Amino acid sequence: MARFKKEKSGELPAISTASMPDIIFMLLFFFMVTTTMREVTLKVKVKPPVATEVQKLEKKSLVSFIYIGTPVQSKIYGTESRIQLNDSFRTVNDIAEFIYNERETRPEADRGLLTTSLKVDKDVKMGIVTDVKQELRKVGAFKINYSTRKKAPKTN
Repeated sequence: MARFKKEKSGELPAISTASMPDIIFMLLFFFMVTTTMREVTLKVKVKPPVATEVQKLEKKSLVSFIYIGTPVQSKIYGTESRIQLNDSFRTVNDIAEFIYNERETRPEADRGLLTTSLKVDKDVKMGIVTDVKQELRKVGAFKINYSTRKKAPKTN
């Protein structure tokens, strides 16, 4: 009867890389689905005030944001509170044009549902906020939302 002799080689077998493209495409697809793109680069510091009664907005696609705060680059833009519409600093007089443009980009059925959200730093003077609200009233943007942080519950 013949005996089979095992050859002992000191080398390890090569690792199969056949499934590597599948894994890479799975990871790529996962990150593409879960990542959200930031639409606006903030140029102002916004630390919203704290509130106790907070509600989430239902349709964020129907929300236009107006940011009010001190500029991030205070050496260039100063320390005075500024209004940011989309990616640029604007004045109160530019708000009407901003709202009209926002309405034009939406479908006609959704134009009446458009909400304007004010993201205002907690240290901003109310004068500039009142001016913005007055300008919004002039263009008929009556649905206004104030963005806040939710107050943490007290622990005993």
